[in-house]
Amino acid sequence: MNLTIENILLVGSLLLLVSIIAGKTTYKFGVPTLLLFLFIGMLAGSDGIGGIRFDNPKLAQFIGIVSLNFILFSGGLDTNWKDVKPILKEGVVLSTLGVLLTAVSLGTFVYYVTDFTIYESLLLGSIVSSTDAAAVFSILRSKSIALKTNLRPTLELESGSNDPMAYVLTLAFLTLVIHQDQSFISIIPLFLQQMVLGGIAGVAFGVSSKYIINKIKLDFEGLYPVLVITLMFITFSATDFVGGNGFLAIYICAVYLGNQDLIHKKTILKMFDGLAWLMQIVLFLTLGLLVFPSQIIPYMGIGLLISVFLILVARPLGVFISLIFFKMKLKRRFYISWVGLRGAVPIVFATYPLLAGIDKAHMIFNIVFFISVTSILIQGTTLSVVAKWLNVALPEQAKRLTATDLLMSDNPKAEMKEILITSGCFAVDKKIVELGFPKNAIIAMIIRDNNYMTPNGATVIKAEDTLIVLADKHNVFDDVYKALEK
Repeated sequence: MNLTIENILLVGSLLLLVSIIAGKTTYKFGVPTLLLFLFIGMLAGSDGIGGIRFDNPKLAQFIGIVSLNFILFSGGLDTNWKDVKPILKEGVVLSTLGVLLTAVSLGTFVYYVTDFTIYESLLLGSIVSSTDAAAVFSILRSKSIALKTNLRPTLELESGSNDPMAYVLTLAFLTLVIHQDQSFISIIPLFLQQMVLGGIAGVAFGVSSKYIINKIKLDFEGLYPVLVITLMFITFSATDFVGGNGFLAIYICAVYLGNQDLIHKKTILKMFDGLAWLMQIVLFLTLGLLVFPSQIIPYMGIGLLISVFLILVARPLGVFISLIFFKMKLKRRFYISWVGLRGAVPIVFATYPLLAGIDKAHMIFNIVFFISVTSILIQGTTLSVVAKWLNVALPEQAKRLTATDLLMSDNPKAEMKEILITSGCFAVDKKIVELGFPKNAIIAMIIRDNNYMTPNGATVIKAEDTLIVLADKHNVFDDVYKALEK
């Protein structure tokens, strides 16, 4: 069946409905929902029972890039800077040097076990060199895996920030495959340009986006998430336009915004959480439709060999060498090695050789697809088991909530106080978003002139207001008073 304007919404909505319902059912049996979305797309494709013929790598790449924007931005918004700061160096090294070492070691192996040239081998290694943010965020959070010390922030920071490195390496080695006369040294300026401009743009757009969100006065609360989506796409496209890495820019921008006081922040976070899930489903369904299972079968043997080497050798090698100068227990290093999930991102990157028209593009795409499936199937289903086996998991009741968990919870607070705002308070004539209010406390209601108001970040505090403040601990009110009085 060919998709037309008349039936695309019907087919798309039915695929989404089946994916959501099946995902809820299979989750109980430990099957990663992302893998299920991928298989539903394959079943609906031309080789499956749906018979939908979709063979458009350019459209799939566009959908992939848009989806990754939402997935990375949502992951960045949910990244707590206080958790990330202690392990920032480890995360950055893993997402740069770790990715490079994985790409080179896997590329070298591919060169010796296939008839690929060295640059084609390194291109394949680069495509699958990064851990997949969608897979890591989805599986760690949906399974509520509680990990000791700073292990979980390390994994989430790495997965959210290492796609840019893999993207640059993919473009670089694709260039070398196409232009055989160029040397390896010629790709270094491209790498530096992408990473430096991407980092600078991420910070710049983060600061400017906060100013715009808090200063602009929109009449409807629902427009604020739309504004943030607009700023997200501007950050990505403008950074890419000037030659920087757009994926790195939007992740840094989102991390900055997620740790700032924003107007209607709760609404923005909830909206992006839902959109990230939608984009994950759409992305995996699209990539499932794009692949032809019958074309993968001839490459299953070599694909399995490469996948096993990646999981057991290349990924651990990259992790252990990257972290050699950091103090970290051996069990933690092993677990970081195991959470090297490959998912949709490598498949999206594998469309670049297809569009470039290189000789072995289809072979690379099918091998990458097989590697992603086996990674999610093998590693994704065993994260909890391996965490317990290595003794890096916490009991479920000991799981610590992040600031974002508290903010998005419907009733996260346990302590309540009424605070009268006198005329001499610092808070008078200030917006709530400007107070620097503690993350683990909220102003649930304001009593003004015997009327009850439900405030938001843009609400201005007036003298003689009575604030109904909720906090998760009694001692948090010390910080509340400091924010109000200063």
